Amino acid sequence: MISWLLDNWFMIIIIILVINIIYVTLFTIRMIFTLKGQRYFAAGVSVIEVIIYIVGLGLVLDNLDRIENLIAYAVGYAIGVLIGMKVEEKLALGYITVNVITKEYEPDIPNALRDKGYGVTNWVAYGREGERLMMEILTSRKSEEHLYKTIKALDPKAFIISHEPKTFYGGFWVKGIRR
Repeated sequence: MISWLLDNWFMIIIIILVINIIYVTLFTIRMIFTLKGQRYFAAGVSVIEVIIYIVGLGLVLDNLDRIENLIAYAVGYAIGVLIGMKVEEKLALGYITVNVITKEYEPDIPNALRDKGYGVTNWVAYGREGERLMMEILTSRKSEEHLYKTIKALDPKAFIISHEPKTFYGGFWVKGIRR
């Protein structure tokens, strides 16, 4: 059965394509775990990743006389990147800090966000057109889109910037975060 698959050029292309999709998806997941400090998950994924990589590369190198194998390898790589990005969006590991500047000074917005469970630090800021409300909000990445929708519902013209904090200490958030 396996020799029939490897003798069939179309099946080799499909196998190379699928192997590279799986490999690059696992590569992306391993990188996410590495960047998020999940070293044991990263190490576990890397074992599977390398085995798949060697099998896929071996198939390509054994069949270098066929350009379609190289194309399948490259296309599989590209599809793997796209799938890996989708997986990263679904995993949404970690936290983000969101800075919000309201269009008008609106002191009720921080309490509305706090009532929804968000930790908000706020202060008065001064921009080109006068007083603004500045807020800094720390939330999980899984809650990111919900937070944006909530902010836009409260102030459709709010200016929103987000970034991922690497480390943080103190505050009420640290008590609830498991490392």
